[in-house]
Amino acid sequence: MIILSGGTGTPKLLRGLRHVVPEEDINVIANTAEDIWVSGHLVCPDIDSVIYALSGVIDDEKWWGIKGDTFITSTYLRRSGFAEKMQIGDRDRATHIMRSELLGSGKTLTQATLELTKKFGVRAKVLPMTDDAVSTIITTPQGKMHFQDFWILNKGKPGVLDVKFEGIEKARISKELLNVLKTEKTVIIGPSNPITSIEPILHLIRKYLDKKFVIAVSPIVGRRPVSGPAAKFMKARGYEVSSRGVYDCYKDFLDLFIVDRKDGFSGATVIKADTMMVDERRSGALARFIVDILKSHVA
Repeated sequence: MIILSGGTGTPKLLRGLRHVVPEEDINVIANTAEDIWVSGHLVCPDIDSVIYALSGVIDDEKWWGIKGDTFITSTYLRRSGFAEKMQIGDRDRATHIMRSELLGSGKTLTQATLELTKKFGVRAKVLPMTDDAVSTIITTPQGKMHFQDFWILNKGKPGVLDVKFEGIEKARISKELLNVLKTEKTVIIGPSNPITSIEPILHLIRKYLDKKFVIAVSPIVGRRPVSGPAAKFMKARGYEVSSRGVYDCYKDFLDLFIVDRKDGFSGATVIKADTMMVDERRSGALARFIVDILKSHVA
C-alpha cells in the first residue's frame, strides 16, 4: 500500500498502521514542498515526522520533533543573537546534519532518506515526492513568503491570497518512487492538509492513480480542520472549508472517502468512522478499519 503524507494527521495514522500491517508493506510518499535550509542543514519536516512516527520516537504532543529532545544548541544560538527560523531540538538537528552530509556526498534526497530510515530502525519505505527542490510559497497581503515563514515566523496569522509550488513544473519523481507506483495497487491519502501537504504530491503522481484503489481520510470535522492552517489555504483556492471541500479536491480519482462520525457530509462513496486519533489505540483502530476496507475491495 501507498500512503500520501504531510505532517501531523497522517503520521498519527502511520503510528497505528505500523501495528496493523507488516511494516514492510507500507510505502510512504512524503511531501517535500515545505523543506527549508536552516543553519546550513536541510530540514524536511514531513519526511522527519513520518520517520519519527514509524520509529515510535515522535513528540506526540507537538507532532513534530523527537520526544524528550533538548534544545541546548537552539537556546545557545538564540542567546548569542543568532535566531533560527525554526526551533530545532538537538537530536532532531542530528537528523538534519546526517541528511545534509549524505546530500553533500552526492546522495539524492531519496537515497539519503532511505539511509535515515534504516538508522531509525524503520522497515517501511519512506520516499520523498521528488529529489528536486520545490517550495510552497504563500501570497499574503504583506507579500509572498515561504510556508515556514508564514507558519513559524508569522504564526499563520497573515491572510492567504494564493498558494504556489515553486519548482513543481520541473520536478520529477525518482526511480524508486516510480517502481512503487507501478507495483502497488492501493493508495491511502492521509488526513493532512489537502492544499499544502497533498496537492504537491498529487501534481507529480496523479496520472498513476487511475488504476489504483484510492481512499482518503478527511482532516476536517464539520467546518474546522483538526489542526493546522488548512482553512485559509482551502478558501484561497476556492474550496469550501469542510469535508465536502476536501472531497472536491480528490473526487476525480477517489474511490472511498472517510469522514468523522460527527461530520454531516454524506454520499455514495463516503464512509464514517472515528477519525480523531488522540492516542495510539484510536490511531490503530482507524488504521485497522481502513485495512479491512482495502481487503474487502481489492483482490
